[in-house]
Amino acid sequence: MDSQTLGGDLSKGRPVGGTEFSWCQAVPGGTGITVLAIFLSRPVSLPALQSALQSLQTSHPILSAVLAAADTPQPLLSIPSSPPPLRLRRLPAADLIAALPSASHLHSLLEHELNQNPWSDPADETGVFFATLYELPEPGRSVLALRFHTAVCDRTAGVAVLKELLDRLGGDSGNSGKGKEEGIILGIEDLIPKKDAWKPFWARGRDLVGYSMNGLRASTLRFDDAGSDRASRVVRLVLSLEETQGLLTACKAREVKLCAAMSAAALVAAHSSQHFESNQQRSYMVATLIDSRKYLKPVLHDNNIGFYHSGIINSYAVHGGEDLWELANRCQSAYSNAMKNKKHLTDIGELNFLMCKAIQNPHLTPASSLRTALISVFDEPVISESSELQQYLGVEDYVGCSSVHGVGPSIAFFDTIRDGQLDCACVYPSPLHSNKQIQELVEHMKGILIEGSHVKVEELKHPQREQ
Repeated sequence: MDSQTLGGDLSKGRPVGGTEFSWCQAVPGGTGITVLAIFLSRPVSLPALQSALQSLQTSHPILSAVLAAADTPQPLLSIPSSPPPLRLRRLPAADLIAALPSASHLHSLLEHELNQNPWSDPADETGVFFATLYELPEPGRSVLALRFHTAVCDRTAGVAVLKELLDRLGGDSGNSGKGKEEGIILGIEDLIPKKDAWKPFWARGRDLVGYSMNGLRASTLRFDDAGSDRASRVVRLVLSLEETQGLLTACKAREVKLCAAMSAAALVAAHSSQHFESNQQRSYMVATLIDSRKYLKPVLHDNNIGFYHSGIINSYAVHGGEDLWELANRCQSAYSNAMKNKKHLTDIGELNFLMCKAIQNPHLTPASSLRTALISVFDEPVISESSELQQYLGVEDYVGCSSVHGVGPSIAFFDTIRDGQLDCACVYPSPLHSNKQIQELVEHMKGILIEGSHVKVEELKHPQREQ
């Protein structure tokens, strides 16, 4: 990679890019706090953990950066001349767990971290990376929580941080990476090839109007409490190994991505939950997030830390009674057409603009809810396999996701295929939506996916049934 892209005048910082700025606008309200929570069943050496975290900061200077307000329209992402080492906080978790009863200690502490917001006052100069080790009541057990400002850590970066951290804790000095970064990499807008980012002025205006009108016409989930203060909560959707393989087989046979099948199932479940009259049609918005590192110039690696995801927003009309795969094909077709037309690169500015306008003018969204889509999904799941290193370190479970209780979708899906099983963190704003409401929708969605997979497997075994 060109060293000027990584270092040079950028070695000590730069103004935030357009996408980063939209996250800077969103985080004070509660959206854009990224958390990686790791459940450890064995004692961890605090000096080794502190050293591993500092090593991460050395390899990725952006993790030592601070966000500061400036006289310019956009804040600065800068590295202090002598950045202080990351301070690992060590806290007992007993009281927190008692106050936040959940299915597991990991779940409770994950939700707690998603709602810790050191960036709530945008005028303050604040770091972008925090680490806390929560000591559980059971001897030797703990939860390590890494919290990031989403402007500097997308999902791909979070996966890279997890791998590098575990490698360092296991004794690897980091030689498996792509090398030490020299500074803060440019924002995504400055790395898109000009030929891929160009769009006529009139086309930008047309798209802005189109996105706005579709957003105003789109339906949402029922709001339980639109007036109270909100927090991000999580429901997990987990399929067994057999169920996951059946779903992936069905997706492959239908030539649709997993994200299209999940979007279709969510649309069917959401429409059903509204209890409309038969064939009453409603439109819903789906945001698909794409890791754009491979589309940039120069191409970035997975371990280039920062936010390099772009988005595609599509609207789908649903009348009830749709077949899962018919709707999944529509989702796949819309996604494929948008990618073919490079809308994940050309429309970044428009989507960031509309996101900021929604934050500034909540009344432009239904019930001032700040909901910009029904759901968000990633175009590709994270693929993860357990390793001997994880077993050695006592890594029993982990979840990575981001908060959504400011501006965002009603449900954000963070999907991982871990050891062949689909494990999805479903993040939603509460009490705008209740736990019962989201849990029922996710369970319905899970049933739709499993039933659809079974039907397709039957068809694959007995193709004559399609005649």
